[in-house]
Amino acid sequence: MKYIRSKKYETNQILEKMMGPNPLKLLEELLEHHRIPQRATVMDLGSGQGVTSVFLAREYGFRVFAADLWSSPTENKRFFDRMGLTTEQIIPIHADANDLPFAEEFFDAVISVDSYHYFGRDPEYLGKRLLPFVKHGGFLYIAIPGMKRDCHEDLPPELLLSWTPEQLDTIHDTVYWTNLIAQTEGIDLLSVREMESNEAAWNDWLACDNEYARNDRKTMEAGGGRYLNFIAVVLQRK
Repeated sequence: MKYIRSKKYETNQILEKMMGPNPLKLLEELLEHHRIPQRATVMDLGSGQGVTSVFLAREYGFRVFAADLWSSPTENKRFFDRMGLTTEQIIPIHADANDLPFAEEFFDAVISVDSYHYFGRDPEYLGKRLLPFVKHGGFLYIAIPGMKRDCHEDLPPELLLSWTPEQLDTIHDTVYWTNLIAQTEGIDLLSVREMESNEAAWNDWLACDNEYARNDRKTMEAGGGRYLNFIAVVLQRK
C-alpha cells in the first residue's frame, strides 16, 4: 500500500501517542474499501490516546465517539482541540468495553484497532455486549494482532523474549477468530484476512523511542515477526 492518508500524520505529535504498531496504517488498510455511509456516527472502541479517532474524523468525515478505559478523556479532548476538531466531530468517552454507556442501535459502525483481542475473546462478548449498539445493517471493522498459525502449545523462544505466555494468549490466527465469531447470531461475517500493512506498522512502532517499543524489539530482532501478523475482520449486523 502507499498509505496516502496516513503519511500525512507522520509528525512527532502523532508518533508520540502511538501505543503499538502504527494504527493509522492499519486503519487505512482496514477501511480501504469500507461500506460505512458518509457522515456516519461511529465508535472507535479502544481508542487509546485518540490518534485513530482523529484520523477517522478528519480523513473520513465520521462523527466519532472515542471510547477507551485506560486513557484520560480530558487529555484526549485537549489533543482533539489541538488537532482542530470540535465536539460535533469527535467526543472522548471513558468507557469499559464490557459496559458501554450508549443507547442500543446508536452507531452506524464500530471500528477497533489493536484492542479487540483484549476483551473480544469471550464467546458471548460480540453478541451480548457490542452488537446491540450497532444499527441493523451497520458494520464492524476490526484490526487484531495475530499469529500466522496458533502455536500456544509450543511457543517459539523468540516470542518469549518480549512477552509472557499469558500476554501471548491474547493473540490468535484467522482460524481461531473465524470460529469464534461464527458462534454469534445476527451477523454476517464478510471477511477475515491477514493484513498487508503488518510489516510497515511494526517497523514504525519499533523505530519509536518508547520503553514498550524497545521491549518489543527483542523479539522482532530475533526473528519473531515471522510468527506474527495483523488480522482484519469485517462484520455486518443483520
